[in-house]
Amino acid sequence: MADGLWWVPSLVVAGVAIAAFAVAVLGFRRLGSRREQSALAAARPAEVQAKSLIVHADTAVREALAEVAFAEAQFDEATARSARLAVDDAQRWLREAFLLQQRLDDAEPDTAAERRTWSARIIELCGQALRTLDRSDAELTARRRAEHGAFAEEPALRSRARDVAIRRREAAASLERLARRFAASALGGAQESLARADVALAAADERLADAASGLARAHPVAEATVAAAESLDRAARALAEVEGVEAELAAAATDEAELADLLAADVAAARVERDATDDAEAAAALAAAIAETTEALGRRGERASDPFAARDRLRVARDRLDAARAATRAAQSRLDGARGALGGALAIAESQLRAANAAIAHGGRRVGADARTRLAEAERQLLIARQEPDPVAALDAARRATSRASDAEALAAYDAMTR
Repeated sequence: MADGLWWVPSLVVAGVAIAAFAVAVLGFRRLGSRREQSALAAARPAEVQAKSLIVHADTAVREALAEVAFAEAQFDEATARSARLAVDDAQRWLREAFLLQQRLDDAEPDTAAERRTWSARIIELCGQALRTLDRSDAELTARRRAEHGAFAEEPALRSRARDVAIRRREAAASLERLARRFAASALGGAQESLARADVALAAADERLADAASGLARAHPVAEATVAAAESLDRAARALAEVEGVEAELAAAATDEAELADLLAADVAAARVERDATDDAEAAAALAAAIAETTEALGRRGERASDPFAARDRLRVARDRLDAARAATRAAQSRLDGARGALGGALAIAESQLRAANAAIAHGGRRVGADARTRLAEAERQLLIARQEPDPVAALDAARRATSRASDAEALAAYDAMTR
């Protein structure tokens, strides 16, 4: 019988194992349940915050809708369009937030991770909606503040426009008076400035008329008053240019007179430099510049009606005279330098010729035609250097003589060694 119950110990072991497994599974489930409950409890503050923000955002959207309707009545649809778009965006984000909140509130069980994610998304959507509505409200507030300032500014702008118009009449009268003394070319810039002022004043009057019409019908006027102020600024700047032209003419006349005195002294100095230079070409160029400058000085009376042109003509003449004088000084300096260096260059050439002659004489018949030809050319260049009246050309010839004589010496030495 004992042999027939051999399976009983195995059954007992299997039973114990199954019982232990069941206990372990039950323990893990209870542990997981406690962890999930703990996670759900940790997520509840975010859910509470999400519900609070939904209420806040929904209230803000309702108030913003009323504000948009009021803005459309106060201004126009175009002005209130950005506010309307902001409300539309906030409503879209709020609808998504309501859908997520509905998931949190329904009877279906949700995991702690899902509830945390949905609560965070609700907080994000409501915050975005509230920030957008705050910006829109700030823009409308600024526009209302601008309109309030425009209502107060419009009379001041009208007074300023009258003042600028008076300045315009005075500037025009001043130009008419100046036109009797000066040429049209001298007043061309001022006339253009006066024309710009007229255009700006006309634009300002038009925008002020729009503002007055808006005030009469309780319509927005800030844009019109801002444009009118900018036009008046442009008119004032243009009139300032007109008002300053008389002082500019006087300054140009003073500059022209001072420049004429300086130029007369420059002409006298240039004549001395022309007579002292040995460079014929430079002297001729300087003489031409002196003649041009003298002509410009002699025709000063013809340009008295346009001080700007008279001053500019003298400036051009002085620049050309200065350039010619500089060229003359450079040429004379080159001649003086050549004269100073010519004596040394001739001495070097003569010494090199003696050395070349000695080398050829030492080589005798072994020295070929190349060396002798170089020597002959060196002697010819030395003769040119001694007879040339131009010190620059004489210096060049002396240096060529030295070079040819050096070549002749080297060739003679080479022939003597190789033949």
